[in-house]
Amino acid sequence: MKQIKSFQINHDTLTEGLYISRTDGDVVTYDLRFVRPNTPPFLETAAMHTIEHLFATYVRSSRYEDKIVYFGPMGCRTGFYFLTRGMTHEEVIRLTKETLDFIADYTGAIPGATKIECGNYLEHDLETARKYAAVQARILKDWTVDRLQYPA
Repeated sequence: MKQIKSFQINHDTLTEGLYISRTDGDVVTYDLRFVRPNTPPFLETAAMHTIEHLFATYVRSSRYEDKIVYFGPMGCRTGFYFLTRGMTHEEVIRLTKETLDFIADYTGAIPGATKIECGNYLEHDLETARKYAAVQARILKDWTVDRLQYPA
């Protein structure tokens, strides 16, 4: 089998941040890395699930709702993939920061977290999700377009 692009990134040099993972036509996949690879502790599943619900709901309710393709967790539990269409990198950085701040301060019910709406509605952790989002917001505080490339 062909080795996919995300497996060609040197995970020994990758740190927390926001990176362009790939571009497919007008769709850009961003790597929103919360944890340095292969460096436990990894993100807790319940908190990741909550971040997924809150992040996806927030960005799909934003002024960019028609430009959001997908937001979801990485299987390695070190971060998330965020796919957009027709947004500038500056807009994605700004929206990501805004969304992380929203999650860090969020105190309401988790959107889409009922038995009818979610396939694993019992596994959520808002408090830990808020902590993770606050840390990631600090990491991205001064993030710029020139930092979107993976480290060598």
